[in-house]
Amino acid sequence: MSLGTVPPATRAARPGWRDPRLWVGVLLVAVSVVAGARLLAAADDTVAVWTVATDAGPGTLLTTEDLVAHRIRFADADQQAGYFTVDDELPADLRLLRGVAAGELLPRAALGTGATPTDAVELPVAVEADQVPPSVRAGSVVDVYLRDPSARSETTGPVLEEATVVDAPALDEGFGTVTGRRQLVVAVPAADATAFLAALGRIENPVLTVVRRS
Repeated sequence: MSLGTVPPATRAARPGWRDPRLWVGVLLVAVSVVAGARLLAAADDTVAVWTVATDAGPGTLLTTEDLVAHRIRFADADQQAGYFTVDDELPADLRLLRGVAAGELLPRAALGTGATPTDAVELPVAVEADQVPPSVRAGSVVDVYLRDPSARSETTGPVLEEATVVDAPALDEGFGTVTGRRQLVVAVPAADATAFLAALGRIENPVLTVVRRS
């Protein structure tokens, strides 16, 4: 029995650089890379803006050391225009016109140039530890309520309103270690300080409560 002639084995030839299939493959890869990059860029439409690192009250002079960058997605360009981005150059003399809480975006409307009002004074206020929020610290904006325990009338509005805390030692520091009360130093107009001291003097055992504005 004779076997037929076995044809020689052939090897698949690698496509040369002139092979159109090679260029089609390269083109498909390039298109995929470009399309993927554009999709990623479209998905990351956030903007780096400045937020305030800690509570800051009216009159506070802000610098870049007081700010932290966060990426935020705005609904429209008009909304973004109301805040400072990290690419914006902040003027050297910018002070807060109103209080800004820690973590809040830095709004352009809250800033203005100029010095702190000349009639502002620093007023020490001693408060029982359980009548002041632990979160109150330098830069916080607070209201102070005054109550007469012997009077049956209900508490009305704050005796000090939107006062900026300029110093807030911990209870275990200085004044607090002796009296058990927490001392706050607040910046208020001179007239408000005078009215506060007068109201305090009319009550035999005054009770003060500090409310932190958010």
